[in-house]
Amino acid sequence: MKNPSRRIQFANVDGNRYVVRRPRFTDHPFFAWIGLRPPIAQHTASEHIALERHARACKSLVEIGVAEGASAIALRAAMDPQGILYLVDPFHLSRVGPLNFLRRAARRAVSGDSTKQIVWIEAFSQDAVRDWKQPIDFLLIDGDHEERAVDRDWNDWHPHMTENGIVAFHDARLFTGGWTSPDYGPVRFVDRALRNNASPPWTIVEEIDSLVFVRRREHSRA
Repeated sequence: MKNPSRRIQFANVDGNRYVVRRPRFTDHPFFAWIGLRPPIAQHTASEHIALERHARACKSLVEIGVAEGASAIALRAAMDPQGILYLVDPFHLSRVGPLNFLRRAARRAVSGDSTKQIVWIEAFSQDAVRDWKQPIDFLLIDGDHEERAVDRDWNDWHPHMTENGIVAFHDARLFTGGWTSPDYGPVRFVDRALRNNASPPWTIVEEIDSLVFVRRREHSRA
């Protein structure tokens, strides 16, 4: 899950309109569930557009860490009409378990387009992957931000990527005016495993704000 305590500027995603603002009392997911506001994105408008671009026409997509569903909206909009979007999140941080307004808000936001096939997997990523057999065209790693957890998600999930599949890491780089820092788990993992590796089997293909997109190097099967 994303860290709910971090203090950043959020981008509201409302159709194609983005409003950057500071959190206020209506940021509780209850208000998204009842429809008084759109889902709050934990990414920037530029990141939203980049997610759509890299997910374009993908047929099998996995997002680890859903929150209110704003990034899932980007993936849903861009994916192949016949594709499947798998959303992996245990939604375990709710203070009122039976109500779980975060889960309710996410389902309300993402289920708005009934023409796309969405599969909800309410489990921790390490549990969801145990019996996984589907090839993946696009993978967004945005769950537990501890470095060891990012490392685990990478090792668990990237073997299922198709030859030209894209893996995106959120909160994985420093950028001007951003919220990330050198001690962020995703930043540390990407720097160690991909950026500072002399000959990694995967290569960085694009970086937008805190997002890092990687693809397997040609002829590599690692």
